[in-house]
Amino acid sequence: MSLTKDRKTELIGAYRRGNADTGSAEIQIALLSGRITHLTGHFKTHSKDFASRRGLLQMVSRRRRLLDYLKRVEPQRYLDIIQRLEIRK
Repeated sequence: MSLTKDRKTELIGAYRRGNADTGSAEIQIALLSGRITHLTGHFKTHSKDFASRRGLLQMVSRRRRLLDYLKRVEPQRYLDIIQRLEIRK
């Protein structure tokens, strides 16, 4: 199961940069982090679900690429987002 609509709206509201912002790098990173956290919990009970594990690895790489982009373009926004999401560097 993916993120619920309510949780997704909550994350977008917490990480948006303006009133009409729905797709900035910060929002995309926050949504991916939520999905990654959900799948990590899934693997505690379903350790042999290799198809979902592949999807998890794709999400982690997509988040890493977005973080690299943010670090290259605006380093301060990068530092803020990894601190707010408690992502280790």
